[in-house]
Amino acid sequence: MYNITNILEPITLNEALRMYSDNPKLKIIAGGSDVLIQLNHGKFDDVELLSLRKIKNLNNISLLEDGTISIGAMSSFSNTFRNEIINKYLPVLTEAAVSMGGPQIRNMATIGGNICNGAVSADSAPTLFSYNAFLKLVSIDNIRMVPINDFYDGPGRVKLQPGEILTEILITKENYHKMTGNYIKFSNREAMDIAMLSVAVICNVENGVFNDLRISLGVSAPTPIRCYDAENYAKGKSFSKETIETIGQYAKKSAKARNSWRGSKAYREHLINILSQRAIKEAIKRAGGKC
Repeated sequence: MYNITNILEPITLNEALRMYSDNPKLKIIAGGSDVLIQLNHGKFDDVELLSLRKIKNLNNISLLEDGTISIGAMSSFSNTFRNEIINKYLPVLTEAAVSMGGPQIRNMATIGGNICNGAVSADSAPTLFSYNAFLKLVSIDNIRMVPINDFYDGPGRVKLQPGEILTEILITKENYHKMTGNYIKFSNREAMDIAMLSVAVICNVENGVFNDLRISLGVSAPTPIRCYDAENYAKGKSFSKETIETIGQYAKKSAKARNSWRGSKAYREHLINILSQRAIKEAIKRAGGKC
């Protein structure tokens, strides 16, 4: 049974912000694919929900004048991976979005809810880390722009301040222009399973050399992470077999993998090494290069 005492359904963002400011104990619900499961497990008692579903424009995806891509926090995963702008400019996010759950979940789950839930297994997070995404967090009297890399605060915890609502995910042109990449989700079974490990690689290569490389991992640490040591090692180096193998080793060290019921530390480290290399090779191939 869902222990819900009331559901508030504002039709404008300002109305939602006022309601949230007046009652910070409200629980935000977007698509509901995470919140309803938590409710079903008895995580909340006598909860009062603030639904964002009727607020227009929070699901829009647009290309701004300066080339920044704006993704509304209420954009469903289905809307995200089918969008022409995402497919043209952020194809790695398309790969991540289509890997999330099954069609029914993708139709309901939102990219903003996926981020704010704080789950280390969030399918959107590693790719957004690699694209250096910014989050627009709005309250009744303030707007904050926060790098997604600084947003996670531990398993299931994010740095939302009281009264704040995530409204947009923003990716600037410099963070996707002339970039190729690859997203790999590894799970125990090919049946809409939660990831055991996910890898998102974004790179810019030219004349056989890494100009830029970004590697982000999900489910390898208490929060999604960037592998900065591996990235720094790669810059300016040719993408030889030896270079890519060394990058994989650096990624493994950055992850500080742990044991869990999904897999042992040793198995995770093996996956991080191998899948990082595999994603890099695919990204190079998509850029027209050869390893």
